[in-house]
Amino acid sequence: MALTLMKGSEALAEAAIRAGARFFFGYPITPQTEIPEYMSARMPEVGGCFLQAESEIAAINMVYGAASTGERVITSSSSPGVSLKQEGISYMAGARLPAMILNVMRGGPGLGSIQASQGDYFQATKGGGNGDYHLLTYAPSSIQEAIDIMMFAYDKAEKYRVPCLMLADGIMCQMMEPVEMPEMVDFKVDPEKKTWAVTGWKPGDDPEKRAVINSLFINTEELSEHNNLLQATYREIEKNEKKWEYYKTEDADVIITAFGTVARIAKSAVDEMRDQGIKAGVFRPITVWPYPYEALKEAAVSCKAVLDVEANEGQMKEDVLLAINGTKPVEYFGHCGSQMPTTDEIIAKVHEMMKEGK
Repeated sequence: MALTLMKGSEALAEAAIRAGARFFFGYPITPQTEIPEYMSARMPEVGGCFLQAESEIAAINMVYGAASTGERVITSSSSPGVSLKQEGISYMAGARLPAMILNVMRGGPGLGSIQASQGDYFQATKGGGNGDYHLLTYAPSSIQEAIDIMMFAYDKAEKYRVPCLMLADGIMCQMMEPVEMPEMVDFKVDPEKKTWAVTGWKPGDDPEKRAVINSLFINTEELSEHNNLLQATYREIEKNEKKWEYYKTEDADVIITAFGTVARIAKSAVDEMRDQGIKAGVFRPITVWPYPYEALKEAAVSCKAVLDVEANEGQMKEDVLLAINGTKPVEYFGHCGSQMPTTDEIIAKVHEMMKEGK
């Protein structure tokens, strides 16, 4: 296939369409507005539905409704907008509805800024809505990787009947990269395979095949049983779906943990440090839920120290500490407020750690 130069927002939208998504419900917010803009033109061309809702709250409830029919549905927003969607996301998790949610992170808290950030890590991985639920959450570091993930994320969401979240940031959606776009998936809802989906029932049909989509359980025993099913599903996802990348960690004295686009900056810093004779490497989680604790623990066995680098106040550091479990010193470096850490700053921090004997 030929490479095509595409803006991240447009590439993500096109990848969702090629993965079989035919319903988009959303609301404009910087820096992801080009996603609904692209969808508004492209969805009618493929026989799909684009609808700009009156609010983020309305959009996520439209996703709930469309996903109930077994169709592949997508919504996108940026940080404050995703906060508004959290009630609906919790309802979808409770109703076991697969769908794709894109969060193009911007600075916060509150309205913050319109520039890139990684400040929604807690929201994405620890649960932003009510109840005991998780989203299968991917954090790609390039446009191509985001495209590739999109092509199998719906399959995973449908396999486990969970909403899937892609955690990107403003840089990824606003930059342009050469990408290879996959072929269009020929997706159709099969009522025999998606017996849970609301695909049409009328009086006289088998009452056992009547689908009911719901997250309300008045009876506490029924709710407990339902939550046990959800938790068993999450344990299965933890067992099978963790993804990560090792970058020059085999002989590293210092391992840098980073996710998303910040991991690309960390890799550049590692390359420079290698030229200086400093053995450094990068551990990058691709799934941030489930987090690949064992893979990080294994990577850190022979290193001397770990440096967590993020574009937030160190939210992922909690997971890094859980993985390392006190066996190595763990430091943090990063910025809040949409300022990206630079290679020079990362290298300076590593030099500081080496002087301190870490």
